[in-house]
This record gives sequence, C-alpha cells and structure tokens, in this order.
Amino acid sequence: MKTPNLRSPFAGWYAIRNRFGSWRIDRRTPPVLVGALGLMLVAMAINISVGEYPIPLPDVLRTLFGLPTGNADYSFIVTTLRLPRMLVAALVGLALGIAGAITQGLTRNPLAEPGILGISAGASFAAVALIVVVRTAPTSAVPVAALAGAISVALVIYLLAWRGGDSPIRLILVGIGLGAICNALTTLMITFGDIYDVQRAIIWLTGSVYGRSWPEFWSLAGWVAVFVPLALGLARDLNALHLGEEVAYGLGTPVVWRRGLLLITAVALASATVAAAGAVGFVGLMAPHIARRLVGPDQSGVLPAAGVLGALIVVVADLIGRTIFAPIELPVGLITAVVGAPFFISLLWMQARA
Repeated sequence: MKTPNLRSPFAGWYAIRNRFGSWRIDRRTPPVLVGALGLMLVAMAINISVGEYPIPLPDVLRTLFGLPTGNADYSFIVTTLRLPRMLVAALVGLALGIAGAITQGLTRNPLAEPGILGISAGASFAAVALIVVVRTAPTSAVPVAALAGAISVALVIYLLAWRGGDSPIRLILVGIGLGAICNALTTLMITFGDIYDVQRAIIWLTGSVYGRSWPEFWSLAGWVAVFVPLALGLARDLNALHLGEEVAYGLGTPVVWRRGLLLITAVALASATVAAAGAVGFVGLMAPHIARRLVGPDQSGVLPAAGVLGALIVVVADLIGRTIFAPIELPVGLITAVVGAPFFISLLWMQARA
C-alpha cells in the first residue's frame, strides 16, 4: 500500500509484515540510511589514517580486512589504538541521536535533547565528585560513577514529576531544575578542587573519545545492543504519544507504561554515552532535526536515521578535532558545541518566526 508524496521521488511506504507484527517505513529512509552510513564509514577510514603516525588509506583498508601491508606496526596502530576509538565515537553518536529523537517525541518539544532532562548534569556531577573529591578512586571507576549518577538523577526526576500521572511539561521543568542544581554543585567542586584533579575533570566534562579502547567499546556496545532495538520497536507508540495523550489513549496505547519505557530507553542510551565519552553536547538535538528533514516525521524512519546521522556527526567532529590544529587534538564535545550552538540559535529563531 503506497501513499502519494509529490515532494519526493521516493514516494510512499515500505510495509514489513511477519509473525511478530507489521511495520511501515517511509521509502525515503533506506537511501538516507545507506548514504549516511557510507559517509560515516569513509570518515572513519580517513580518521584512522591520519595522526602523528599517518597511514596510507589503502593500507588502512588492508589492515582492517586482514591483508598484508608490509609494515607490522600498522596492525597495532589500526586495530588497537584507532579502530576502537572510531567505533566508540560511532556508537556514542548512534545512541545520542536515538535518545534525542525519543526525548523530542516524548516532550513534543523540537528543542529538547537528553541534556534537558538533567541526565548529562547528573552524570557529570557524579564523575567530577569522584575525580575531585574522592581523588584516590581509579580512572576505571569514573564511567561507572557517571552511569550511576545519570540513572539516579533520571529516577529522581521521574519520581518528582509524577503526580497522579506523568506529564511532558513537568518532566522538562523538573529536569531543568535538577540539572541546574547538579551543574551548580559541579561548578563548586571545580572551583575549590585541586588544580590537577580539576584539569582531569574538565577534560572529561568537555566530552572526548581520546584513548578509548576495546573495553569501553564492548561496554557501550552492550547497552546499544539492548536499547536501540527496544527504541525501534517502540516507534509506533512514540508516534501516538507525539500526537498527544488523548489521541494516544484513543488509539489504545497504554500511555503511562509506554512513556515510562521510552524514557528509560532514552536515559539508558544517553547515560551510557556519558559514561563512555563524557558529555558530548548537541548531537541529540541536531541529528533528529536533520533526520526529520530527510525522512519525514514518522518515528519508524526518524529513529534509525537520527542514530546513523548522530554517528556520522560524532565521527566527523572527531576527525575535525584531530586535524584542524594538529598535532593538538580538540575534544569531540568542543567541536559539536561549536557547530551545535549556532544550530540551536537558528532553531530558536525559526520557532520565534513560526
């Protein structure tokens, strides 16, 4: 069954039916996914090839496919040092893009992103407390603390926002308030902390995939493997919730249960990225907006497109950060902030004119 769409050569829908149910997806979505994925793979290969020890791009591809290159050092540099960093960057962008799309759909606010719910602020507060206050804690404990902080803050936000039912507006307001408290406490610790510990904390707060290795990748991959399919499976419910509670109830959607499950999914994805790479901002804002422009408003297309586009954004941002002032490397979070802040301002301007 196809629906006419005169604005796109990829008009209509693809219908997918099996014993588990039926789905439909806008025909614009597959080309966008393939194109964004191809660009991301190219950016990853280029990113792996550049650095203090440059490697020719053909040798990068040979190393990745296990073919001989004539230089034994290439295998260690590519597979041990640079490949896991690129994969972590891609998964961070994927998770943030999908978490951002869920957040905007739940709150019905195009300016929302995971940070607006206080998730990043909670993770940052817990991580900085471990670095600056505890001090003796091992570096490996920082992601664990960040994850615990993000989940704890999200739980408190949801409990405070619950009042005979949940409300998108209350979730936003409570999230902003609690996030402001966490940010203030984080600033206080940075102000009075030891200079060495503060430097470590600020680097982490900026958001970076520098030095990420296979353990970080596998840890993040586990969260992505569980919650990304769950998010895609809830796309139809997110469509209903985006239309409003009354419409969702009329369509037979268990609003409170599904909204809570979607919120847990967004929190889990966002908090896992903060634990793996620190606070990388604006990806959850930009990727869903770009995705909706390319594939339309249906969440079955927006969610996967936002994920792949988010991965592309983070990988390209890391490439820019590594090369623009080489050999000095800029954190990926700084690059996304430089691009994302004007993007956010432009959205505000368009909202004001609408």
